Amino acid sequence: MHSLVVTAAFAAALLLSLALKFWLATRQVRHVARHRDAVPAAFVGTVTPEAHRKAADYTLAKSRFGLLSTAFSAVVLLGWTLLGGLDTLNLVLHDALLPAWGTMGYQLALLAAFALIGGLLELPFEWWSSFRIEQRFGFNRMTTGLWLADQAKGVAVGAVIGLPLAALILWIMGATGGLWWLWAWGAWVSFNLVLLVLYPTVIAPLFNKFEPLADEALKSRVQALMQRCGFAAKGLFVMDGSRRSAHANAYFTGLGASKRVVFFDTLLSRLAPAEVEAVLAHELGHFKRRHVIKRMAGIFGLSLAALALLGWLAGQPGFYMGLGVMPNLDAPNDALALLLFMLALPPFTFFVSPLAASLSRKHEFEADAYACAQADGGALASALLKLHEDNASTLTPDPLYARFYYSHPPAGERLAALPAPVAS
Repeated sequence: MHSLVVTAAFAAALLLSLALKFWLATRQVRHVARHRDAVPAAFVGTVTPEAHRKAADYTLAKSRFGLLSTAFSAVVLLGWTLLGGLDTLNLVLHDALLPAWGTMGYQLALLAAFALIGGLLELPFEWWSSFRIEQRFGFNRMTTGLWLADQAKGVAVGAVIGLPLAALILWIMGATGGLWWLWAWGAWVSFNLVLLVLYPTVIAPLFNKFEPLADEALKSRVQALMQRCGFAAKGLFVMDGSRRSAHANAYFTGLGASKRVVFFDTLLSRLAPAEVEAVLAHELGHFKRRHVIKRMAGIFGLSLAALALLGWLAGQPGFYMGLGVMPNLDAPNDALALLLFMLALPPFTFFVSPLAASLSRKHEFEADAYACAQADGGALASALLKLHEDNASTLTPDPLYARFYYSHPPAGERLAALPAPVAS
């Protein structure tokens, strides 16, 4: 593989994906701004003009900020690759650490340093999103201290979980020969399955408080629904989501016997019992229609293909040089290969992301249909409308932008597909 071919392919994918992102984003901004002052006919009487304008302004603020973030990310990506950032970092750590720390220590340090620098570069954008945009529209409830504590916990959890996994993958790459990617895939799949089991009881409580659902009437209603649907969970919990955000949600977490049902306290404070039941029935629909298993199988299958591709690229000197890095001559290049692959892949996969979004929207329609069969369709419609309003989700997205990005159908399409009329 010639390095110039790699450089040309990467540069073309990056430029084309960046141009498409900006074109779609500007379409979204123009479309939402054009419809800011007129509530769609289907929602007149159920959505106030004030709520509609707030959703439009929130979408516009996030979209414009997203343009800046996208441009910055592209500059950072170029800096790491073709402009030599990763090559410089590798040379510094190679010379400073390889003699004393050995090949494994040096490679882990390279991965950790890359992750730390990348995280620091993203921090200002995360802060602005929370304390400017979310704060402006009344969604942020975090203090600076809580935000900093979350960042510190995230780094600690990432180090405790990520470094051992990285060490295992690096060891597999160096010790198992040409089919290392198959063994690495097995390790990665196993790690994810274990993490699904441990997350509800070990990791999530580090960031939020979870208390058993205390409302006995709602608890009985939810348990009756789960019994009708043949679904077993280890418990029903309420999460203190209001500590960080006014956004509302509910979700299932865990795997097998460790599955939990989690409600945000903001959701319970906003929805009536029948609406909570309908939202939960929708989530149950994802399990009953085997969406979760299908998505996991898809992710695992794509990860196998990606690792197989990396297994070939890692042995090609042109892969490294074409992306701005001179491969090591006296040390393994496994960490470099992982980082370069992680950096170079997104500009290519961006073009197939609409397929995943389309499949996700199909699953949402199917889960809605299941919910209407198990609970009150009118309650689901009113719950979805409340959640769209509370989360300031625009009712008038650009159709092409929505088709490309939206994992959930736009509100108008979703509510129109329900068998019951929209309730106020």
